[in-house]
Amino acid sequence: MNTNILEWLEASAKRLPGKEAFADEKRTITFQETCVGAKVCGTYFAGIINSREPVVFYLEKSCYAVMGMFGAVYAGGFYSLIDTRQPAERVSRILDVLKPKVIVTDEQFHTQAEEIFAGYNLIRIEEILENNTADEQLLEDIRKQASPEDPVYVNFTSGSTGTPKGVTICHRSIIDFIIPFTEIFGIRETDIMGNQAPFDFDVSVKDIFSGILTGAKVQIIPRSYFSNPTMLMDYLCDNEVTVLVWAVSAMCFVSIMNGFGYRVPETVRLIMFSGEVMPIKQYGIWKKNLPHARFVNLYGPTEITCNCTYYELEDRLYAADEAIPIGKPFPHEKVFLLDENDHLITEPGISGEICVAGDCLALGYYNDPVRTAEVFVQNPLTEQKEIIYRTGDLAEYREDGNLVYRSRKDFQIKHLGHRIELGEIETQVQAMPGAERACAIYDFTRKRIFLFYTGAADHKELQEKLKEKLPPFMIPNKMIQVAEMPMTKNGKIDRNRLKEIGGIR
Repeated sequence: MNTNILEWLEASAKRLPGKEAFADEKRTITFQETCVGAKVCGTYFAGIINSREPVVFYLEKSCYAVMGMFGAVYAGGFYSLIDTRQPAERVSRILDVLKPKVIVTDEQFHTQAEEIFAGYNLIRIEEILENNTADEQLLEDIRKQASPEDPVYVNFTSGSTGTPKGVTICHRSIIDFIIPFTEIFGIRETDIMGNQAPFDFDVSVKDIFSGILTGAKVQIIPRSYFSNPTMLMDYLCDNEVTVLVWAVSAMCFVSIMNGFGYRVPETVRLIMFSGEVMPIKQYGIWKKNLPHARFVNLYGPTEITCNCTYYELEDRLYAADEAIPIGKPFPHEKVFLLDENDHLITEPGISGEICVAGDCLALGYYNDPVRTAEVFVQNPLTEQKEIIYRTGDLAEYREDGNLVYRSRKDFQIKHLGHRIELGEIETQVQAMPGAERACAIYDFTRKRIFLFYTGAADHKELQEKLKEKLPPFMIPNKMIQVAEMPMTKNGKIDRNRLKEIGGIR
């Protein structure tokens, strides 16, 4: 039984040494090359970090990035990627959480990284790979001290206090999820997986680790191609991609921009999507152009290692107002609904909060025990110790036992494939000169973020300042200045009144 994800990489390197493992627009690396490069990086990092410490990466996804990420794990540590498009202030907040001893960049982002990470130990991935060798004995000694509960990666999500939350995932959780994931959907050595997600987004975990387990090739699609439909479709077709594990927003880009009108990637046999509710109209376009492909709806937050439920769509047309179920739990995961009084819901048609238990749960939020304790809690249904994750998502059962997602329990939203806490936007606005109170509301119908605020600040100027504080997907689509915030009788901001003011449905 595997207890460390590096055993998958080593097994594939031994079984399929010359087979292509990862490819980007610049280069292709075999399983053997991936393993050797990772060990070289691991040897280098082991001279800097201790066990269970981070190696931070500031670069775009690539073959070299993959070797570096696995290198962090070989060194007994874990990897955490920082989006190169994030504003410096948000990067700084992430560094405050991680406190890294080393930051890895590449030739493309080296100059930019020198400005952002002044005072940190910064090195280029090319320099590590070109000027170092692997110390097999050192890496073997590190492995002997490893535990299945050691972290592999930390991905950061939005935090309501203005501090991003670092979701920490260990070896055991990845192993317990990826093995059934690849078996259920039949991912195999002959597959070519078209990687859409950035490596700081947990959707990419399914590509990377499915590839090293099964021997499938992971074809890394450049981020820029998702703003150019012809380049994207050419890339999928020319590389004969067979499996897509994509965010819903990426799929909608293809269908809305009429990518299929240019070229159809007919080799694609399996399409899995997650992150948001799939619009039926856009799914219909995909189904029409790839009628023989399997389509699967995946659900689950980062905190439970990618996904906890799945639903394979039926081979039929869906009504425009029909909800695609999120399905039933993966093996090794217990998914159930609790009502507002923490009573178990089992009957169809009654909405409750999705709660998850099992080995796929994250270790918590890195260096953040307070917020970890808020959502990783004791199961109220049993007196025996069992930690569950309260997702804050609401769902209900259908008559056939499948779950259907309904909405968020609180003000955390899914927007453009990213999970966002509206409170983080409010915190940033209220910290700005000329802005007093702020309230962010999401229009689920039109997929737009509305920001209401009081104060003398000009809304255009406020929006420009926000671009320095928040990533692009968190910038409000519409800003509305109000003379004063409407309040409820309990002294809270009256969000329903603001919805009326903004015409939010």
